Amino acid sequence: MMPDNTEASDKTADEAVDVEQTSHDATDSTEQEAASSEPVAKTAADADEQPEDQVAAARAKAQAQGDDPLDFGDKRMGETEEVPDELQQLRTQLVESEAKAAEHWDRLLRLQAEMENQRKRAQNDVTKARKFALEGIVGDLLPVKDSLEMGLAAAQAPEADAKSIIEGVDLTVKMLSQVFEKNNILEVNPVDEKFDPEFHQAMSMQEVEGIAANTVTGVMQKGYTLNERLVRPALVMVAK
Repeated sequence: MMPDNTEASDKTADEAVDVEQTSHDATDSTEQEAASSEPVAKTAADADEQPEDQVAAARAKAQAQGDDPLDFGDKRMGETEEVPDELQQLRTQLVESEAKAAEHWDRLLRLQAEMENQRKRAQNDVTKARKFALEGIVGDLLPVKDSLEMGLAAAQAPEADAKSIIEGVDLTVKMLSQVFEKNNILEVNPVDEKFDPEFHQAMSMQEVEGIAANTVTGVMQKGYTLNERLVRPALVMVAK
């Protein structure tokens, strides 16, 4: 049986059509890829052709908006480089502060010790002042006592002279008055003066002709002051 030549010819023709269609499709695909790659290349070329001032302006805008990762990274790197210097500075300040604190503590201890010594010295001075405050006046009163003892011995002698005894007593009183004056002890003897309740104590009141009311007419006992401070008031009589 002979093969059918017509069928073989049709099959060959169909294969030729398929090959031509495949070739046409490949050509179209190549053209599309070329067309799509052309804008990319053009964009890259345009970027290369941009002026430097436009690139700098774009980068500054990105930095202002915080979109520049490179600038952020540089900033972080700079901060990282400054950390050791800051740490060293803090350590130096810490050492200096510790030295100052130690110096101030030592000074405080010295001041406390000095204040304690001054307190003890002041306390000892006060104690001594209380014990020996009258040392000066005692030394002044001893001659007065000696004079009184000699006057008493002279008054008891068989040949005692009243006039001599009176002179001796008068001399002793003068010596005592000098001791009082030396130690700023003043007597209060307000005869014919206006009554002063701060220094006088009225024992009685009586009418006296020719004397204004509230005037001291007599002193029953003298008063005394020490450094202008009343030690004993004067006992007086006052006119009414």
